[in-house]
Amino acid sequence: MVRYVYDFTEGGREMAGLLGGKGSNLAEMTRLGLPVPPGFVITTEACRAFLTTGGEPPGMSREVSDHLAALEEAAGRRLGQRDDPLLLSVRSGARFSMPGMMETILDIGLNDDSVSGLAKASGSERFAWDSYRRLVQMFGATVMGVDAALFERAMTDLEELRGAGDDLRLDARDLAGLVETYKTVIRRETGEDFPQSPAEQLRRAILAVFQSWNGERARLYRRREHIPDDLGTAVSVQRMVFGNLGADSGSGVAFTRDPATGRPGLYGDYLPDAQGEDVVSGIRNTVPLSELERLDAASYTGLRAHMETLERHYRDLCDIEFTIERGTLWMLQTRVGKRTAEAAFALAAALADEGLITPDEGLARVSGEGLARLMFPRFDTSGDGEPLARGLPASPGAAVGAAVFHSADAVRRAAAGEKVVLVRQETNPDDLPGMIAAQAVLTGRGGKTSHAAVVARGMGKVCVCGAEELTVDTGARRFTAPDGTVVEEGTVVSVDGSTGAVYAGAVPLVDSEVMRFLETGDTGETGEGAGGLVDAVARALARADTVRRLEVRANADTPEDAARARRFGARGIGLCRTEHMFLGERRKLVEEMILADSPTARDRALTALLPLQRQDFAGILEAMDGLPVTIRLLDPPLHEFLPDRTALAVRVAAAEARGDLPAARDTQLLAAVNRMHEENPMLGLRGVRLGLVVPGLVAMQVRAIGEAVAERLRAGGDPRAEIMVPLVGDARELSIVGEEVRRVLAEVSEAAGTPVGCPVGTMIELPRAALTAGRIAAEAEFFSFGTNDLTQTTWGFSRDDVEAEFFSAYLDKGVFPASPFETIDRDGVGRLVGIAVAEGRAARPDLKIGVCGEHGGDPDSVHFFHAAGLDYVSCSPFRVPVARLEAGRAALRDTGASDSR
Repeated sequence: MVRYVYDFTEGGREMAGLLGGKGSNLAEMTRLGLPVPPGFVITTEACRAFLTTGGEPPGMSREVSDHLAALEEAAGRRLGQRDDPLLLSVRSGARFSMPGMMETILDIGLNDDSVSGLAKASGSERFAWDSYRRLVQMFGATVMGVDAALFERAMTDLEELRGAGDDLRLDARDLAGLVETYKTVIRRETGEDFPQSPAEQLRRAILAVFQSWNGERARLYRRREHIPDDLGTAVSVQRMVFGNLGADSGSGVAFTRDPATGRPGLYGDYLPDAQGEDVVSGIRNTVPLSELERLDAASYTGLRAHMETLERHYRDLCDIEFTIERGTLWMLQTRVGKRTAEAAFALAAALADEGLITPDEGLARVSGEGLARLMFPRFDTSGDGEPLARGLPASPGAAVGAAVFHSADAVRRAAAGEKVVLVRQETNPDDLPGMIAAQAVLTGRGGKTSHAAVVARGMGKVCVCGAEELTVDTGARRFTAPDGTVVEEGTVVSVDGSTGAVYAGAVPLVDSEVMRFLETGDTGETGEGAGGLVDAVARALARADTVRRLEVRANADTPEDAARARRFGARGIGLCRTEHMFLGERRKLVEEMILADSPTARDRALTALLPLQRQDFAGILEAMDGLPVTIRLLDPPLHEFLPDRTALAVRVAAAEARGDLPAARDTQLLAAVNRMHEENPMLGLRGVRLGLVVPGLVAMQVRAIGEAVAERLRAGGDPRAEIMVPLVGDARELSIVGEEVRRVLAEVSEAAGTPVGCPVGTMIELPRAALTAGRIAAEAEFFSFGTNDLTQTTWGFSRDDVEAEFFSAYLDKGVFPASPFETIDRDGVGRLVGIAVAEGRAARPDLKIGVCGEHGGDPDSVHFFHAAGLDYVSCSPFRVPVARLEAGRAALRDTGASDSR
């Protein structure tokens, strides 16, 4: 028969899955001999059974009765007895901490009879009625579903009537009257009376805690923290101890170190003559924990000793709740404390130095997500006021600049030394120059993986997308906030990519010392403060580099990005996108190639492009000298390099309407755009298909790569270019292109008088490619998973459409826990990756395999790629340190992390 109830003396922290975090830690403190009020835990299994069937699991009620009887015997009192009642607390406690998201009920056992006994036993009539008031209020709101505001209003009305600043100034008679008011509210709102039976109070309180697992706020919190919905909560039932018995009593919350910075010392708050919920609710002003030493030196000394015991036992920052009852200290809760990213790194280094944890454990206790937060500048928001609007925090950081609404204006103003924020309804590849020039990008539409978001993250550019509250009018060069504020071009705004907030004016920035270290390698002064943090980050990255198996490359398209990626620790380039080299002034040459009406005209345009591409490749190869550079041949459809179809049609139609002859080039371009128009360009003429259909395109790009390699060899360099063919779905496609690549490289070698060889591989970004990887591997020297497109084609999603349309609903309904464009879909896309790795290596054992999609810099995805056996991940330069750290963490075995959820 399943067992559902455990005494504190029967458990321990290793039973957190069954007893919940609160219950298992109470049992652990009991095991350590700390002063813990006795009690028992009803398991998460009981909760899951209740949520499944809607009723108590068989045998649970009897087990609760048996454990209650043992508690009563040990206390020498019965629950709710008239003369000296035993009172209980009933608290939620899931496997992972969900502070304030579920329910707590205190003072179970009080009723109209036992309140007098409590008054007599405690010697305080006010205390007794205050405790009863708390029970009726909590029980009414939590168990019986009465709007909590009704109780708060009754309290406020009474305080105003008595001229009392807070509840401490209400006397016993006031509180007794308030209890009757509360009971009247319950009767009016529910049609039933507050239960006088202590047993019924206990039973209903336990079931209410179970039900609170599926409350709206609990579900929302779990989604945010990635906590599974099927875990359920345990319930801790514990003998009450009272901090509201007078000046010699109180409650507090303490941390063994500063959770904001990780610095050693006693941190926390204390509230005399109060219960624990008074401390966390903020209804009264607390005093610093250090003040307890003056108020109660003995309890303060005992608390410090217990905190030291817990930190050494848990080998981590501990969060502690305690109560002092008439000079006696009781420990009510402990858990591994939540901490900021800064504190996480500082603590990991400090605890390793103290010998409490190993360097590998220190690495396990930090995260790439935390490192990313430390890399970006931040706003000092202490006095910033309300934001103009909020959108999606697409790329973190903080930036200030004048609002501009067109890419060319951003470039022009930035060239003149002005800081600008590019505001668009949405962005497209033509906006890239403006995005590069701008301090931040703000869009009215788009999701976290929209064009603006992906490109901005790649550049480390601050970005807020999908600010739908804004009305963006690029024609009028202004946007309007929901409160009616109009922001004209040139007006200074501040964009917070970490929170999604947009502010009017310039909010002061706080520089990131961690980013300075990554750019320069200088750790600065060590010790407390920024220098100590930077040293802790440097140590974590060094350890990760020592233990990781996965190499980390960068996605970079310019020599500047390549150099930055190398400074950040990249060991090569995993994706160099050649289409970005066709923008700006070079776009005219691409247009000439597309409009060419003869092979001669096309060759002339391609010949003009060749030296420009060669120069680009030479610069990138120089920046990454001695390291691999994977260059992807042209991928997007050619019509993306032509002017907008609608704008061209309007220009032509306007000229005709005036009776004028449209410009010949406009007519040519419109005809080309119409000819190339596709209903679904993502699945159209792009990738390898371009190379097979457009004569000379592959040859021009390969020749530029080969000549750049030859140029670097002549200069004494060590160029290691790799040529990647995109969107291959069949081995024969790669075979045909591969033959042309080898032919062109042979010609380059002969002309240069030196052997020029480049491995040829492909991107695996179609399900068919993954399923036929064995055959493709016969033609490919390496694979690189393009997980962005592989996710689109596996799910049947168009990323630019679905994120704005229904992703929020899918996340709310739990269809997936996180966007599959942010974190790899292990069950679907991940399975295709596993098949391709297995079949590819079976056909070619020395096959090098990496990933170059956005997932290459996502912490959770990096762990998946490590387990899948990939050789490297590639991500934007600014994500390289994150990927390095997570690759190291992924390689650790049996090392405990600080999971403070």
